[in-house]
Amino acid sequence: MSLIVKLGKKGKKIVKKFAAPAEKHHLSYTRRIERIKTGRRICAMTFDDGPMDLPAAPDRFGGKSLTDVLLDTLAEFGAKGTFDVVGDTGENYPDKAGKVGSAAWGGVKYDHYPDIRQDDKGGAEHNDRLIRRILAEGHQITNHGYRHIIFGKKPFVYGARVYLGSLDKAAADLKKLDDLMRDRYGYRITMARPPHYVDKMQDGFTSYDVYDLLGYQYMAASFDGAGWLPSAHADENAALEAEVEAMAEPVRKALEADPDFFCGQIIFQKDGYNMAKRTPVAFGLRRQLELLQKYGYQVVTVEALMAESPFADLGREDPLFEKMNRLQKERAVVYSDNRLRLDAPMTVGELSMLLAPKEEALGRRRAAVRKSGKHEDAYWGAMDWCAEQGLLRPDAKSGDPVTALPEGLFAPTRDFTRRGVYAAYKEDLCG
Repeated sequence: MSLIVKLGKKGKKIVKKFAAPAEKHHLSYTRRIERIKTGRRICAMTFDDGPMDLPAAPDRFGGKSLTDVLLDTLAEFGAKGTFDVVGDTGENYPDKAGKVGSAAWGGVKYDHYPDIRQDDKGGAEHNDRLIRRILAEGHQITNHGYRHIIFGKKPFVYGARVYLGSLDKAAADLKKLDDLMRDRYGYRITMARPPHYVDKMQDGFTSYDVYDLLGYQYMAASFDGAGWLPSAHADENAALEAEVEAMAEPVRKALEADPDFFCGQIIFQKDGYNMAKRTPVAFGLRRQLELLQKYGYQVVTVEALMAESPFADLGREDPLFEKMNRLQKERAVVYSDNRLRLDAPMTVGELSMLLAPKEEALGRRRAAVRKSGKHEDAYWGAMDWCAEQGLLRPDAKSGDPVTALPEGLFAPTRDFTRRGVYAAYKEDLCG
């Protein structure tokens, strides 16, 4: 096992030890998309923190920018990428560089892309040519934050970092990049990934609430492409080789063990330096694509992956697929982890999310959180509206099992599983 693989595993163990308890999933308009269910050999790759208009490190490509190198490699394999771009980190000062090899390598108080005091070489604001090339070649662009500032506190890894801390500040930052892409390129962003996956904010809201406001889906990943981790080798060439091998080896092993392993998966990549200021992705991406091509995979955008199936646990072969695909565009029928769990009993809170209009479900809950400054039940707004309409008993609790359905909205059924209730719902009434 290489030193970098050992380092990565050790780091994951440390993070797991200090991580918060697992999230209790709820129905949500915004879902965290890590993978989708499909038997086809298609997968996606996302490239964070670019575009980068500096050469690869080490530069073996005649001075081409790293983003150009990645685009050239994708084109060679007929692959489409999803570029999770930033706007401009040039406002993230005063700041100083941290220790190379640490999480703060590019800045103690803020992130700087592609590097501290070289912010004008990165981001969508400064790289019109690269953004136009990404779009012209059929790739997807997603929102990684205009200034790439974390949404809330992250004491363990980023204790010294400035954070946004509120729904309004996070939404304003994202909207600045969203507006840039609309105004300059006529491009509509539909997905986002929070900087460093920090979700909770100090005003009671989370990244899911921010994305609800902007109409985004939460783009995550299911497989780490590993190009961000530094090798412990003192020799630069040996370190680079170890980092490239750490990108290729897990892909090779996964495919040898199960040729269908990557079906529907999203692979995380880096469009920038790793923590040692090298760019193993410039070399390792080719190795990964060669392996995926050998096993018959097509690399597509996350948007195209979602068109195959927008769910993690329901494929096109299921008789309820088409109906659920239509419903998820109008109502919150999918859990925040992008699963449907159709065999589970339907709860009153979940039923309310099917019945309440989106603006009522979200707007009422948002107002309640603003008033209290605390996190409120995910179904609060929908249940409040449904009770007002006489669709629920006034004493109903969100976790109560459904034992009866409102008349006129459903076909007769005694099946109160989630599958049974959705199958009985008269979707022509959804509006």
